[in-house]
Amino acid sequence: MENILDKVKTVFQDTPQVYEIFENCFTSTLDRAVRLLDDGTAYVVTGDIPAMWLRDSAAQLRPYLILAKEDPGIADLLVAVSRRQFRYVCIDPYANAFNPEANGNCWEKDETEMNDWLWERKYEVDSLCYPIQLTYLIWKNTGRTDQFDAYFREGAGKILQVFRTEQRHEEQSPYRFIRRNTYYTDTLSRDGKGALVKSGIGMTWSGFRPSDDACTYGYLIPSNMFAVVVLGYLREIAEQILKDAALAGEAAKLREEIYEGIETYGITRTEGYGDVYAYEADGYGQFHLMDDANVPSLLSMDYLGYQGKDRKVAKNTRAMILSEANPYYYKGKKAAGIGSPHTPVGYIWHIALCMQGLTAETMEEKRAMIELAASTDGGKRLMHEGFCAEDDTKYTREWFSWANSMFVELVMEYCGYRVER
Repeated sequence: MENILDKVKTVFQDTPQVYEIFENCFTSTLDRAVRLLDDGTAYVVTGDIPAMWLRDSAAQLRPYLILAKEDPGIADLLVAVSRRQFRYVCIDPYANAFNPEANGNCWEKDETEMNDWLWERKYEVDSLCYPIQLTYLIWKNTGRTDQFDAYFREGAGKILQVFRTEQRHEEQSPYRFIRRNTYYTDTLSRDGKGALVKSGIGMTWSGFRPSDDACTYGYLIPSNMFAVVVLGYLREIAEQILKDAALAGEAAKLREEIYEGIETYGITRTEGYGDVYAYEADGYGQFHLMDDANVPSLLSMDYLGYQGKDRKVAKNTRAMILSEANPYYYKGKKAAGIGSPHTPVGYIWHIALCMQGLTAETMEEKRAMIELAASTDGGKRLMHEGFCAEDDTKYTREWFSWANSMFVELVMEYCGYRVER
């Protein structure tokens, strides 16, 4: 860690604010967010909400994979988090956020199959992708394989089962979610089943986005892209580590079905941009053209490792979502970038600025995104969730660890430190 801090300080000696924010973000997650448990696993709070999200906990720790290459203690910690994630998947693969023990704490008393372990039970495809991604990246960056234990095997089977079931959500899904007396983005229509989608088109259904907002149309394209990538990871793990030909075959088959579904039903032609990936689709010909700051996003497809059949479609999509053709792309005195319907109109997310930098083709754009993120910290020397494009002292989430880690990863990549995948 000291070597990395020294390198960053040298590279950004002309912009000391970048180094100061980097140091705060780099150390805060390990110091404040992670707690070792008696069973040898580790619990990771998302920040100023005292729950562990499957998505956030993986994203929060991703930069530390670089440290884990040479630090066995950090590698142990990452394995401990991975084991905790798969214990949660085995408890309920439809849940997105969990308690450290079965204490009954929750965000709301929702109408769904809750139990005392669950903080929230919003079904999100990405919540099942991130734990597979983390186990795979631990292996690729450290050589460790002890995270592929009995819970991993059981959890992987449950993930495949849920993805399969949700390919035919309308006929087969047991999942329902209703939250009373709330915004429409916090609950599902049709008595908790969600908007009608066409079954059997390859893609797998998601109730909610990685923002925890309800999907408008149930086939969330970025999350299906992420599923394609991690199913490839699972096939490789099954072949090389678990020596399980059946699991490898099932992962490969499901991956191909989802991939074909995206490339067939997830692309639409637009005026001015040509063929683009939609953010959501229903399989009947309806599309939602937008992008959201939360990852997986359309902006993050290269970062995640998704490659479509026609590279031009990805380029067209990037051009569209980084413009005001995206209803959540905002411009103001302080910045321009992607926000989210999860936060107020005109609020840009640091996660999106960092993702724009991580997926930029030039070092100049990467540097520009680093300096833009650092200049919009509201004077707090940390990243936030959303900030007002006109005044960055107006922001959401005092402590949002995922955003901090995204900034850390972008700065580290710019300085030559990259996560192997």
